[in-house]
Amino acid sequence: MTLKMALLGILDLTPMTGYDLKKSIEASVAHFWSADQSQIYRTLAALVTDGLAEALVIPQEGRPDRREHHITPAGRASLAEWLRSPLEPETPHDTFLMRLFFVGALGIPATRAVLDARHSQATALLAGLHSVIEQEQARREAGHRAEDDLGHGLRLATLRNGILHAEAELAWLTETTEALA
Repeated sequence: MTLKMALLGILDLTPMTGYDLKKSIEASVAHFWSADQSQIYRTLAALVTDGLAEALVIPQEGRPDRREHHITPAGRASLAEWLRSPLEPETPHDTFLMRLFFVGALGIPATRAVLDARHSQATALLAGLHSVIEQEQARREAGHRAEDDLGHGLRLATLRNGILHAEAELAWLTETTEALA
């Protein structure tokens, strides 16, 4: 998947600034897709140049103008075409697993340090994903209906996928750490 399609998908939900897109990514898809702020702004500029998005400049008093990006009909068509296209084979790259594969040469303390660091990361990810789901449930209970129940349900399903992966990784990390003894 490309960042271009991720941004078009998010803009299809609601218009946003580059800053808002970064926050939205962190709150919704960061467990399977990430981008830094500069990548987002470069990609937004390319989307505008390609006619897939447009930027609406909103003047603000005492602050820089707000550049809110909107998906265009061409952007919506491009997103739909990508969504209907065959899935590309995934080629995973996992820096942690590569590090773990080789860290044994440094001994048990170094190995344990790598496992402990990853355990902390997975624990933080799990807490963040639970927080997002709790926020969504609270919004629903407060009467905020999703504009699209199927889409909303699928977005929650991706969060649940992240939770299940984090829980499985935590169990595996515990098992692997205990095996070092």
